[in-house]
Order: sequence, then C-alpha cells, then structure tokens
Amino acid sequence: MERVVDEVVLSRAEITDATAATFADSTVLPDRYARPDEVRDGVVVGDDENYEVPLVDMARLLDPDSSEAETAKLGSACRDWGFFQLTNHGVEESVAQDMKDSTTQFFRLPLDKKKAVATKAGGFEGFGHHFLGASRGKLDWAESLVLKTQLMEERSMEFWPADPAAFRSSLDKYSLEMSKLTSRLLAFMASDLGVEPEALAGAFRGKKQTVALHHYPPCQHPDKVLGITPHHDGLGLTLLLHVDDTPGLQVRRDGRWFPLDPLPGALVINVGDMLQILTNGRYKSPEHRVLADAERGRATAVVFQEACVGGMVRPLPGLGDARYRAIEYAEYFEGNYTALAEGTRFVDSLQISVTHDEKEV
Repeated sequence: MERVVDEVVLSRAEITDATAATFADSTVLPDRYARPDEVRDGVVVGDDENYEVPLVDMARLLDPDSSEAETAKLGSACRDWGFFQLTNHGVEESVAQDMKDSTTQFFRLPLDKKKAVATKAGGFEGFGHHFLGASRGKLDWAESLVLKTQLMEERSMEFWPADPAAFRSSLDKYSLEMSKLTSRLLAFMASDLGVEPEALAGAFRGKKQTVALHHYPPCQHPDKVLGITPHHDGLGLTLLLHVDDTPGLQVRRDGRWFPLDPLPGALVINVGDMLQILTNGRYKSPEHRVLADAERGRATAVVFQEACVGGMVRPLPGLGDARYRAIEYAEYFEGNYTALAEGTRFVDSLQISVTHDEKEV
C-alpha cells in the first residue's frame, strides 16, 4: 500500500519549483506526470459488479465466542486478498483524529514551508516526490512526507515538521498506537497460521517503523495520471488511515483492479513482501495503486512495520519446507531497491522451486 523506504527519491533541488498540488487547477498537464497508458493498464471492476473487500472486526477477534470464526476470516483475507479493512480496531479516536488533522494542516501549508523538511539528495526522509525508477522518470500525482518513527533513537527530527505545532506530538502518539495494534493483529495471525505467537511477534518486535503521509491533489486529467504507481509493499505489515473519504486505492486480484472505498472508522491493513516470506507464502503481498480524482483531493497516513528473524528475512519454522531462501536483512533491502529501479519484484528472486505436490499449503 502506498510505498516507502525502498524507492528512488527526488533530490531537494528537484522539488523547489512545484509539486502536483501546483497544477491541481491547471488545464495543462506537465509531461512528467502524463502516463495514460499506465492508467489504462488492466480492467477496473465496475460498480455494478458484486464484490466485497474483506472486512475484519477486532471486537470479534477479541470476543472468545466469535474469535475462532473471525480469526479464520482474517486468515482468509490475508491468503486470498492480502488486504482487509479493520473495524473496531481499538485505536483511540482522538489520536487518529489528531493524526488526520495534522496531515491535512501540513499539506495545506505553502510550498516554501513544506520545503523546510524537504528530502535531501540520496535520502528518502522528508517532503517531496517519491517514485519508482521503473516509471522512466515519470512522477506520481502526489506529494509525500516520509519519516522514520520507530526505533525512537533513529528518528531524524530535522524532517519532522514544527508547523503545524501539534504535528510531532500527534505523530508520536499515533506511531505508538500503530505498534500496539500491530502486536494485537500478529497474535491472531499466528493463531491462524498455527505458529507460536512469540515467533511471529518476535519477528516484528523492536524493528523499524516508517510513516508515509500522502496527498493526492485533484486533477483535471484523472485518466492520464497515477496517484501512486502499481507496486507491492516491500516491508512487513502496512496500516493505512484514510484522512478523508475520497476513493482512489485499488487492489489487483486475478488480473483486475478492485476499488477499495474508504469505510468510516476503519483502517486498511495489507500484507507486505516480508510477511509473505515469513509466512512461507501463506499470506500474499498484493499489488495495488492509487488513482487521482477530478474534483477531490485525497490524503492518507500510512504506517509500515518491518520484520526479520535473527537479522534474516526468512520463513518462520513450522510452516513446511522453505519456499523462500533466507537472506540477510541489509541484503534484502539492497536487492529490493535494485529490483524496484528495474521494474521487477525482488521477492520472486528469493523463491525456491517446489514440486507440484508441494504447491498446496
């Protein structure tokens, strides 16, 4: 969902003049945003088709009377879609609202104020454009703010906006809430997978967390721009908060794009490549993208949780013969970065060939 960390990023100098928001009201689309062929790539499921993106209820997961059935529902969502909307998630409403307000207020600032926390050449933290090299230099119709949030000692506060005044406090509280929610979800995922809860929880505990705030301005040419390029999330688990009710997120399944409309009060959760490897392919990291809206802007606050086992990205024990080769954490990031720049998917290169009989899990 809405990628981060493993991207090619524009330097500070390249965002000084304009962002997508600069051209929101323009009838002329700059060529660096024009990607009509990519927008038309794939069939979008229509409103007249009957489908439902999985919905998981945390209250039912926690209720002993319904936990078993809801856990099975969670597992099915992770296997079949890799995406689900989570209701009754337990995140304090005031904390979520403060995060929404801070996100909205930041992106409403004049460009020169947002540039105070602009990305630096060769880095990914800060404000700017975040795009894939495979897009041949074309930009997503978005502006983003990417920040390390956990571990706390790795935070680069120079990139944390001081304006709006409540931003840092809001993000700090929200980051902790996402860590707690991740732990709750992992316990039920472990139950579904049949692995020791500590094995899965330990893979995420004490690992890095990153947040990406995205703003997709309205665009008078929605059929020619991509809010975010189609991609798979390279990290462990992704948790997305809709700041508003503007649609745009789409998930590819069986070769078709399924729109995922915001559900009031819900968070969107998706499996990343690291979790796909940890679960030995039981859970699937799905491809997804974001389209722009002609009339309304869209904003999201997305948290990415990383994972590894003893410094290695590898399948957990107890899930059958390994279908992915183990790789050192640092090597995984290097390989993922290179694959993204080449327009390939690194996790595919880690797969171990299996016989036909072994393919059923």
